[in-house]
Amino acid sequence: MKIGILTGGGDCPGLNAVIRAVVRKGVFHYRDAFVGFLEGWRGLVENQSMPLDLDAVSGILPRGGTILRTSRTNPSKRPDGIDRCIATLKAHNIDGLVAIGGDDTLSVAQKLYEKSVKVVGVPKTIDNDLGGTDYTFGFDTACNVACEAIDRVHTTAEAHNRVMVVEVMGRDAGWIALYSGIAGGADVILIPERPFDVDKVAESIRQRHERGRYFSIVVAAEGAKFAEGGGAPVIQDMGKDEFGHAKLGGIANVLAREIEKRTGFETRAVVLGHIQRGGTPSAFDRVLATRYGLGAIDMVHRGEFGCMAALRSNKITSISLKEAISKNRTVDNEMIQIVDGLFEEIGVKEAAGSK
Repeated sequence: MKIGILTGGGDCPGLNAVIRAVVRKGVFHYRDAFVGFLEGWRGLVENQSMPLDLDAVSGILPRGGTILRTSRTNPSKRPDGIDRCIATLKAHNIDGLVAIGGDDTLSVAQKLYEKSVKVVGVPKTIDNDLGGTDYTFGFDTACNVACEAIDRVHTTAEAHNRVMVVEVMGRDAGWIALYSGIAGGADVILIPERPFDVDKVAESIRQRHERGRYFSIVVAAEGAKFAEGGGAPVIQDMGKDEFGHAKLGGIANVLAREIEKRTGFETRAVVLGHIQRGGTPSAFDRVLATRYGLGAIDMVHRGEFGCMAALRSNKITSISLKEAISKNRTVDNEMIQIVDGLFEEIGVKEAAGSK
């Protein structure tokens, strides 16, 4: 078979491991040939590609980013975008397409499948919020990076008696904030699922200082929301990408200003941003991404098109693309209860606690 591969949406550690696994098993076990389409769906819309063979994927396992590059191109926003994608696939005599991406990328894959394109999806989102699968690759690496940053922030916060607000990724789901906050020993964790009262956050920090702990660490997902004003997230500007997403960011700076105003304690903001996306993937993400890639190429040869490789109960299985993109996987009550147990004074719902 001749198989196409693309990576869409935001980059994250582990994308190259998926590409490598698909190509290696495809060549060694199925005698497949591969074409890589560049910069996500833009590569199909504009017919931009590169050959993918064993030499092309040699040595890419530990590399971050993606050798195919990526973009947030949405063919559905262009009058003939979907038709041009189909035409490109026909021009290259593609028998099956492996689309690696999050709900936006896979929503386009579903549209192509409805037009009879033979496509298989691989879940990719650093936020770990794609439905139908237990974990997405890149999430573990992001948590490790955030946790290390929180560990480092602890020392300077303690030395200067400061409150430090650390902003991590998480548009609609607070998985990175939750995991890195717990692992990093944060005193306050703010997640999009539960809008917070800034007065209660400030009060919990004051109580902590009264007990003789003269510094505090606040971890906030970029999509965390103030309860005041209807719970809208903080955005950088009014522009949106082709999938209609506003550019989030700035919660740490706003929150730091509000905490300092209410407590009188010196408060600084740290925004990790794209540091969480960059660099080499963790061992866990390399293995998970490899498993996804192997599962995807097997799905192609079993004819399981219109489906996505998914991790469930530590096994790679197949679910429909429609199910995968039907809803986001947000932080569940079980995880919130774990944090509530650690932060018993106020809890995550009120967005505060103490060590």
